[in-house]
Amino acid sequence: MSVPSSTGARAVPAPVNDPNLGYLPGSPERAALRARLAEMSRERIEIPLVIGGREVRTGRTALAVKPHDHAHVLADYHLADTAQVQSAAAAALEARHDWSRQPFEARAAVFLRAAELLATSWRPTLNAATMLGQSKTLFQAEIDSASELIDFWRFNPWFAAELLAEQPASTGAAWNRMDYRPLEGFVYAITPFNFTSIAGNLPTAPALMGNAVVWKPASTAILSAYYIYRVLEAAGLPPGVINLVAGDPAAISDGLLSSPDLAGVHFTGSTTVLQGIWSRVGSGIASYRSYPRVVGETGGKDFVLAHASADPQAVAVALARGAFEYQGQKCSAASRAYMPRSLWPAVRDALVGMMDDMQMGDPADFRTFLGAVIDRKAFDRIRGYQQEAARSARVVRGGGGSSEHGWFIEPTLAEVDDPGHRLMREEIFGPLLTVYVYDDDRWENTLRLVDATSPYGLTGAVMARDREAVQQATDHLRDAAGNFYVNDKPTGAVVGQQPFGGARGSGTNDKAGSKLNLLRWVSARVIKETFVPPLDYRYPHMVEG
Repeated sequence: MSVPSSTGARAVPAPVNDPNLGYLPGSPERAALRARLAEMSRERIEIPLVIGGREVRTGRTALAVKPHDHAHVLADYHLADTAQVQSAAAAALEARHDWSRQPFEARAAVFLRAAELLATSWRPTLNAATMLGQSKTLFQAEIDSASELIDFWRFNPWFAAELLAEQPASTGAAWNRMDYRPLEGFVYAITPFNFTSIAGNLPTAPALMGNAVVWKPASTAILSAYYIYRVLEAAGLPPGVINLVAGDPAAISDGLLSSPDLAGVHFTGSTTVLQGIWSRVGSGIASYRSYPRVVGETGGKDFVLAHASADPQAVAVALARGAFEYQGQKCSAASRAYMPRSLWPAVRDALVGMMDDMQMGDPADFRTFLGAVIDRKAFDRIRGYQQEAARSARVVRGGGGSSEHGWFIEPTLAEVDDPGHRLMREEIFGPLLTVYVYDDDRWENTLRLVDATSPYGLTGAVMARDREAVQQATDHLRDAAGNFYVNDKPTGAVVGQQPFGGARGSGTNDKAGSKLNLLRWVSARVIKETFVPPLDYRYPHMVEG
């Protein structure tokens, strides 16, 4: 049964971006995080499926381990089969009825409360889960699993309230209203390993708009996903609104994409997987109750373009942070760079000095700058690209790796003479930056290279002190990046400040962290109420005279 709305105007609390905590020596947040890291490292928890609010243990389990110490088991998580996947979809459809009829402020309050819980008592737990299970450093976890997810849960209700306030014009004779209905059916949310905040946003953004969701997190981020669910549960999320299932991605997707009740897919992951989902939905389009919404953010081959007028130290820092933070496992990570010949020696030397100073190891050591890549598959793939660099490019620094205790890849800098080299075109998703050095007088030609070399269009940056060069790059590269940075690294989008997403091979560009994304999770109904209906079918011009 739906709960009647309270009377009076309802204003969502104005959101402010969560401030990143400093974790300075002696600070309470540093002590709390250290304690939680130690406690969770000693634990080996069991992670069930959660379907209709019930914990489901199938007896078929897999291991969640530390990427930087892959012999250390953090959790045993249960795997869904076809029956549990169908049960999750049924639970979502059942929960949708009451949840979609809740007043907006009741739904919003759940996520606003979740934000406050995460900002306070749950912060050490989710940060620790992300550091242990995804090998993120303290700072990378803090900006992701704490601040960014808090921002999503605070800003999305604000954006939703703005959307609901957009109403059509009315006259004295009729009252026109826009009913922002949730989609008819369930939403399938598929989340990646690399951002805990994305794992928290993809199921909750549709849920805020009244949808019910089946959520399949990445198996390599199951620990943080489980704690996200627990935060939402503590915040009062009703059973069945979000259903957590883990297991074989192909089998889960096969069961859910074939359901006639599929209303939408909210996805972040690889370009090929999204293309497969889109193809599957397209081929079965006649079988669905409605046309499913497909919202996806995928890969990137993100660029940093420096002009001869750029500050070489600023360029070097942008490359160091943009390419190597979180081991390059960001869809926005700097992966290809274009350096003017006059600037490159100074940039190269400064960058190499920073790379030599970067500590790689266990994120529980707060001095660590790089942890491990996520798993053996990622390690082998990135090592293959390092070997390609050794064969056909010049490795300026790095190029090594070790899998003995953890999946560690050295930050690697390579230089190529061919701007169409494989290393300049393909997404690597690891700490390997490839540089092409261009002649200073080939600036405009280089703009064309940046635009045409890669099939992606996610993020990019221009570094220049010459204002005309900035304007030329901004104009010429208009379609090359959905998030474009001037004199900054191409990573670090902030909710409400830089809504995130790209086009071309990088996705549908529906801008997470903005009203544009929420619009995809509603199906509008217009209601016209006529106050005094006509009583004669004839129109005035039909009268003879």
